[in-house]
Amino acid sequence: MAGLVRRSGCEVPVTDAYVVGWVRYIGHTWGRVPLVDRLRAEPDLAPLVKGLFELSDLGEIRWLFGEGPGSWQSALAELTDAGVLERKAVVNACVARLLRGGGPTDHRVFLPLLGKLALTRDERRERVADWTALARDAASPVAAHAQSVLAALALDGGLTPRQLAEASEGLLFRTEKKLVRAQLVLLGRALARQATAAAELLPAAAQAFGHADTQVQERALKLVERYAERLDGDPATRLEIGVAAEQLSPALRVRAADALGIAPAPSPEAYEEVLPPVPAPFRLTPAPDSAVELAEEIGALLASDGDVAAFERALDGLARHAHRDQDALREALEPVAATRWWKEPESSRRPRAEDYFGNAHYGLLTAADGLELLLAALYGAVSADALLAALRRGPAGHECAHTGLSRVFDLRLRELAHRIREDPQPLLLATPSWSTGLLEPGELVDRLDAYRRLGARVGAADFAQALFRVRREDRAAALAAADRAAALGTPESRRLARWLSAERPALPALRRRTSGPRILVESAEVLELQGDLPEEFRRLGRPVTAFGKSRYCHRCGEENHAHWPAALPERRELIALRLVHALSRTAVDGRRGVAAVLPLLAESGGAAGESTHLCVAYGLGARHPEDRQAAVDALLVLAARGQLDAERLGADLGQLVRRGAVKPLRLAESARTAAATGANATIWEMLRHTLPVLLADLATGGTAGGPGVARGLGELLSVAADCAERSGARGELPHLSGAADRRGAARLVVQARRLRDALSVAATVENATKGA
Repeated sequence: MAGLVRRSGCEVPVTDAYVVGWVRYIGHTWGRVPLVDRLRAEPDLAPLVKGLFELSDLGEIRWLFGEGPGSWQSALAELTDAGVLERKAVVNACVARLLRGGGPTDHRVFLPLLGKLALTRDERRERVADWTALARDAASPVAAHAQSVLAALALDGGLTPRQLAEASEGLLFRTEKKLVRAQLVLLGRALARQATAAAELLPAAAQAFGHADTQVQERALKLVERYAERLDGDPATRLEIGVAAEQLSPALRVRAADALGIAPAPSPEAYEEVLPPVPAPFRLTPAPDSAVELAEEIGALLASDGDVAAFERALDGLARHAHRDQDALREALEPVAATRWWKEPESSRRPRAEDYFGNAHYGLLTAADGLELLLAALYGAVSADALLAALRRGPAGHECAHTGLSRVFDLRLRELAHRIREDPQPLLLATPSWSTGLLEPGELVDRLDAYRRLGARVGAADFAQALFRVRREDRAAALAAADRAAALGTPESRRLARWLSAERPALPALRRRTSGPRILVESAEVLELQGDLPEEFRRLGRPVTAFGKSRYCHRCGEENHAHWPAALPERRELIALRLVHALSRTAVDGRRGVAAVLPLLAESGGAAGESTHLCVAYGLGARHPEDRQAAVDALLVLAARGQLDAERLGADLGQLVRRGAVKPLRLAESARTAAATGANATIWEMLRHTLPVLLADLATGGTAGGPGVARGLGELLSVAADCAERSGARGELPHLSGAADRRGAARLVVQARRLRDALSVAATVENATKGA
């Protein structure tokens, strides 16, 4: 392309593709010619270098830039110093590129180049607005460089107080504590050098009053306390700083009022906890009456992971339309089925649908696989004999703590596939009434009555799942439906009547076991689930052990976790019991995605007992942020529903941190996220039972949990102090004074003192505010 440009005499096309090709060509390590000489020989160097700065993303060529004397940065700087490239144009392009940003690591190319250009004081001085913008918004390394440039200018008189204040106001909002602390130090040095700058710089320093770190707040307050007397005769500035001081913690707020000589902001009369509204379950709409509409919904489910409600509606719709008119259903589904693998011509690399869905060693079906199976059965891609054999044989593989729920899910899908092929059902009995999986007893009686009138055969797995879903907590509705069911006179209706009339059994006996850093839970047998039910359903009532063959196995049914709470919507603990080990892996092994089930578990019914709280505890300490967020959502839902046992959760977290299963820094982040929603009293009540376990170990010189516990404990104490200050908590915390009385200014010690003060001076702050 370069040869064509030279022969045609046209201007070089400075497009992204051309510039990337040029960089690859010039940067290749062919021959012994240094990079700077190859660039010097380039006839179109200036426009191509300009195009390099304007690339949207360096992408795959980033590795060519490297570091050191032979790098692109060194070569471009040398050519600029030699006058081959215009210096002002290169400097402007480099600063503009840093302002614009690019890929996540593009600054690793352009920031070193800016450093090698060695800008003079005048060049730095004329770009103050650019450094200010970079310090406020750029990536952290770029912001740090811009801050250092501004600091040098400020200390040698190159910045006015107004310019320094503008730079500080943006920078003090950043989350990097190192940058914020450095800026406060710079403001302190500027205030010491310029007595008349207080009116400009102190309001800028007060921007840090809103920082999440209270140590940063206190640093900013110390500046105000030290130089507040310079504001005598300037009541407007004092009032401006006083308004900013409302963001401080209560104790610091009183100090700020004393320093400014103003009345402290009144404290709220009473703290009010803010929890999210209780999630309201919604009624499932009936399955689409049109086969075309059903086909659209199934296509959407196959293209993306739909929720449980959409999946259950699709199953019911397939059953109803297959019973009504299979030819019309196949015609409507043809656009969806035409793209499926089992509909394409067979090849040596593609398994036959008969083998894939009917093989003796098939795995447990996921929701997506289940829909594929149902469509393959509808279109005859799998024989009735293969479907029946797979249904009777059951899935291969060993038993683990939670395959029972996946086996139930698998059994329902295979039973429906066989019935679609051989004996279509008029409707599904187990389709939930509510999004949580609950089935109203009156609706189930109506469905059994429809089966009786049509003379249809009830599916064993479908009926068993309906029993597990039917609402029994509303005893009046359950008993009324039991009388109606008994009057129908069919075997299934009589079983339903007995099921609804029986008293709900107590939770199975639980026992805790430990395995390395993990705390696990075992359960005894659930006799209610050992009756006249299919084998896969009876498995749910068998004892669950933490070790041996019932231990968690690799990738066992994780794809179906979202469907589990809907399988036993009034027996949340039986679900949580089978999730404990899987959830422990999010914290101990860094497994991703398992905690997504926690909000659904929190919205489910039944008691929230030991297993549920242990699951949430592991989720709060998960490695990945999205898993921790899911655990925070579950915690807040439980609290909003009045089902959170903060003492139990806090004690569990203390033991898990002490054993090393949960990292305290991750827990501190989760706790801070939850508290930021307004749940300060809830999080304080939780941490009130977590911290004594860790402080006691610290007091005895223990190192349980690893060397990172002391550092993370400082963050936990900071969150606890925030919550205590905001909620007005009072009282004593065991072993807190021992940590607070230590020497030094380590974060752990500082935050321990702050928490102790918050718990002891709440009344003092309140009295001072009222007196003022």
